[in-house]
Amino acid sequence: MKTHSPRRYGVIALLVCLLFAPLVAMAVDDPSEMLPDPAQEQRAEAIGSQLRCLVCQNESIEDSSADLARDLRHVVREHVARGESNRQIMDWMVNRYGNFIRLKPPLTIGTLLLWVMPLLALCIGIGVAWWTFRRPRTVTPTPLTDEERRRLSDLTETR
Repeated sequence: MKTHSPRRYGVIALLVCLLFAPLVAMAVDDPSEMLPDPAQEQRAEAIGSQLRCLVCQNESIEDSSADLARDLRHVVREHVARGESNRQIMDWMVNRYGNFIRLKPPLTIGTLLLWVMPLLALCIGIGVAWWTFRRPRTVTPTPLTDEERRRLSDLTETR
């Protein structure tokens, strides 16, 4: 029986990594997207890292390779090149796409409700269950009518 050496597994792992390396590199910005001024490019990347890719939803537009993320990166860079402040650019994006575009949305009544509602629903469910099982179950039956008594006696008579 032939056993495989650990070195062989290392070579296989390296080949697999090299096979998937181009897929990871696709998320990197195209150099033509980048701004010529390094300070502006750094600002654009900082802003883009705070914005959610609406396709991927859990990645920033800087980390995503989706077409929409590329378009949003382009929009951010246009705004930066125009000289707008970070706040103006974020406000423009939020006005256009809503707070969902922020990877870290601000704490508002809506987001607070979003986080509290499951806990509130659980507490209400526990309260209803407790109240339901705690109630006394004394149900007094209604007395039988004359017709029901007669029928019962007919049924219970032995023949």
